[in-house]
Order: sequence, then C-alpha cells, then structure tokens
Amino acid sequence: MSDEALLAGVALGDDDAVLKFVRRYQRRLFGLALGIVGDAGCAEDVAQEAFLRILRHASVYDVRRGPVSSWALTITRNLAIDALRLRRSVPTAPGDVVFANLTSRGTGPADIIESADPAAPVWSALARLPLDQRRCVVLAAIYGHTAVEISIMESIPLGTAKSRLRLGMARLRDTLVRESS
Repeated sequence: MSDEALLAGVALGDDDAVLKFVRRYQRRLFGLALGIVGDAGCAEDVAQEAFLRILRHASVYDVRRGPVSSWALTITRNLAIDALRLRRSVPTAPGDVVFANLTSRGTGPADIIESADPAAPVWSALARLPLDQRRCVVLAAIYGHTAVEISIMESIPLGTAKSRLRLGMARLRDTLVRESS
C-alpha cells in the first residue's frame, strides 16, 4: 500500500491505515527528531506530536506538493527545531540545527587513533566533504531520504541532488579507503 493510500485511509479514520502508517514511519520520525534534539525522551515527545499533527491534518495533504515522506519529515523537523528553541536561550536558524555537529567536528588523525568509536573515521572523512555534498550524504545515508526527497528538501534540481550525493559518496569512500591502507 502506497504512502498516499495510507494517508488517505488515515484521513478517512481507518484505524488499520493509522496503525500501518505509524509502523511505517515511527523509526524515521524518531530518528530524525533524535538527530536534531539529541535527547531520546525529547525525541519521543517530538515524534509523538508529529504523528498527532499528521493524523489531525491528513485530509489537507496535497500530493502535488511532494511525497508523503517529505511532508511527514518536514513536520517532524519543524517540531524538533521548535523543541530545541524552547530549550536554548539563543535562537538558532533552522538550517543550522541539523548539521551543526557536522561542521564543528574537528577530529584529526590522532583523535581517530585514540578514539574507541568505530565511526570516528567516517565522521572525520565526512567532515572533510564540502558542505553541500555532506548535507546530501547525511540526508541519504543517515535519514534514509531518496535523491528526489533531497532535491525537494534542499530546493535544488534533482540532477544536482544526485550529483552531490554521488560525488560525496565517492569522496567519502576514497578518503576511507586511503586512510585504512
């Protein structure tokens, strides 16, 4: 059953459609919220509020404006950013929140050797990518977005999203292969 069909069922009050929709999106919404707020309890609250809003507003979803997944993830993202703003005294720009930890990672080779984190080399290699490629790689690899969804979220042409993703993944692979040798 497609996302659009599930959401139409949700709009009609079909309990089975609601259950299937929640099961299909629970990990993605929680994962996105957790990635933004950094706290599991807060991420649960954000994901729950996102589901409530999605279920409440399912009837106003317009398929012409983009896929259901982008709509649902945008709602979650906005709620997570709002939750962060409530917890912080200094306002932050929405675009800065998701990728803030990627731009500030200053891990060098010595830090990687000392680190027991098996993902440290990946974070280090990711930090060396240009920001536009890094954003596409993170959206695809961590948040599970397709190139089409990335192009919509980033407001870039589909070809540009595919190119940034392909180049970013290639550079990431080359860096990791070179460092492991």
